[in-house]
Amino acid sequence: MSTSRITFLKGHGTENDFVIVPDPDNALDLPAPVVARLCDRRAGIGGDGLLHVVRSAAHPEARGMAGRAEWFMDYRNADGSVAEMCGNGVRVFARYLQRAGHVAEGDLDVATRGGIKRVHIAKDGDVTVSMGRAVLPEDGVTVTVDGRSWDARNVNMGNPHAVAFVEDLAHAGELRSVPPFGPQSVYPDGVNIEFVVDRGPRHVAMRVHERGSGETRSCGTGACAVAVAAARRDGADPARTGAPATYTVDLPGGTLVITEYPDGGIDMTGPAVIVAEGVIDPAWLETMIG
Repeated sequence: MSTSRITFLKGHGTENDFVIVPDPDNALDLPAPVVARLCDRRAGIGGDGLLHVVRSAAHPEARGMAGRAEWFMDYRNADGSVAEMCGNGVRVFARYLQRAGHVAEGDLDVATRGGIKRVHIAKDGDVTVSMGRAVLPEDGVTVTVDGRSWDARNVNMGNPHAVAFVEDLAHAGELRSVPPFGPQSVYPDGVNIEFVVDRGPRHVAMRVHERGSGETRSCGTGACAVAVAAARRDGADPARTGAPATYTVDLPGGTLVITEYPDGGIDMTGPAVIVAEGVIDPAWLETMIG
């Protein structure tokens, strides 16, 4: 990784926060230990993950999508591991592109490892992401915390989720470590685990342990997974009713609105904010990677 001047920004979507590293030509090497240190809240900049901003044509994993999406969100978890998708991250990614002058209000496509995502930047500041369709494998898991156990619904939103409906969000425990679940063979590469309570008609609240990051203030793909699981539980599957199902999902960091349509498409709407911009100290970076 070059130790020349490297700019960064800090942003969040419903307090799911990210270090943003613009690198249009994919010139930076970002090994996992470097990403983890940048995301460290005490020894680095701090974030739930890192958004590496690269032109699709410049990244080997995204070149096949370059004809549809100019920009690729090379997303990393806080521990440095590579992830398929991050719903809140896509909104913040789009807000950065707008701030940098690469895009304007309206529609754009963003390439991710979970496929191309259609994004709409509204005049009121909210950002809507078309998250694609959920896949609901039949095999689920049992999640156990402090002697309580729940059956969790398996929902894949381009990344894996296990959704458990509970009586009290406190029953999720501390969520810094992965809640025990089994059988582990259902999620060989790990899983995001959501704990959900009802707040009212089509209104739920959740906490989440994000794979590779611990408990976060918000998780966009997790909110989508929760809305899908709630709609199936409530008999509101749009494919069967023929009507869209909209759920309000409260997270520790804010509120997202999730709509699933009869064709299976899912939209997620919420805020996206850029809060700071700066330069990584080359001397600090050199000692970190030396």
